[in-house]
Amino acid sequence: MKQLIRFCTTPDGIRIAYSATGDGPPLVKAANYLTHLEHDWNSPVWRHWLLGLSETHRLIRYDARGSGLSDWDVTSYSMDDWVRDLEAVVDTLQLDRFPLLGISQGAAVCIAYAVKHPERVSRLVLYGGYARGRFHRNLDAQGQQEAEALINLIRVGWGQENPAFRQLFSTMLMPDANLEQMASLNQLAQISTTPENASRMERAFYQIDVREQAAKISMPTLILHPRLDGSIPMEESRLLAAMIPDSRFVQLESRNHILLEQEPAWNRFLAEVRTFLGVGAEPVLQPPLPTAVFPELTPRERLILEMIAQGMDNTQIAGQLVVSQRTVRNHISHIFRKLVVRNRSQAIVLARKAGLGH
Repeated sequence: MKQLIRFCTTPDGIRIAYSATGDGPPLVKAANYLTHLEHDWNSPVWRHWLLGLSETHRLIRYDARGSGLSDWDVTSYSMDDWVRDLEAVVDTLQLDRFPLLGISQGAAVCIAYAVKHPERVSRLVLYGGYARGRFHRNLDAQGQQEAEALINLIRVGWGQENPAFRQLFSTMLMPDANLEQMASLNQLAQISTTPENASRMERAFYQIDVREQAAKISMPTLILHPRLDGSIPMEESRLLAAMIPDSRFVQLESRNHILLEQEPAWNRFLAEVRTFLGVGAEPVLQPPLPTAVFPELTPRERLILEMIAQGMDNTQIAGQLVVSQRTVRNHISHIFRKLVVRNRSQAIVLARKAGLGH
């Protein structure tokens, strides 16, 4: 799978870098903090997100103003600005109607866009998000000091070669990350924007307040949040679920604000999103096939052979089993080798003769 990077321009003259990967119906991901289209595509932190979502959709994402491959010379960061960035990408691609995915503060951008353009948004998926930024959460004096300290730490420390300052934020976002994942996120913080831009964006995020817009959301909404998120409290997503009509809340068992590929919560997230968007049905609980039928196959291989005999393609099998298409292809290669068949048609004939696929 390859990504195609292009550029569009907002009404206020900011060039926005965007990319599209995968086939299928469009899924638009609002930008979150911080991104870099090229770095994220090869990152152990984000690559499984991008591949997993691109397997069932044409995933469209972009770098927000002031970061990544978009223009860095920016003077304004506000909700109106972020909505304009999203509008520029959607209008350039001439998308009529599509689901929106918002991660972290990107969830608030999705809410604001959906209220402004309800005719274009079919569904909302909000992960690790919030309607009110840190400055709107009834902070006491200590909370205010902590918020200002984090902003100043970004401004002073993120430009240094020593990753110690950036490591603090990486640990808050992914406490269970391995060394490779932690190093990648540290690098992302360094290359995605300037320390001054990053600190100004952080302050702007703290000032977000879309509570009034959230109550006006008219489309089905899926809200997911890690239970022990150390960056954005799960309570913020619970408040979102209480505000948004026709919304469903899913609690994920994780401590990581950015879900990692190795944790079960990632597979749960992907399954919930695919089911909600209608591209992966609820996993079918089929009775195990008798081992006397093709005993040389593993239980998983026999199940996949049954699905092949039913006429399912690789995308449908991957959606049912909540695995990648690459995993399905590997299983099918093993099945062909063990059954001494050269192609799918021969496997189907053999399987149906044995009573599978009915």
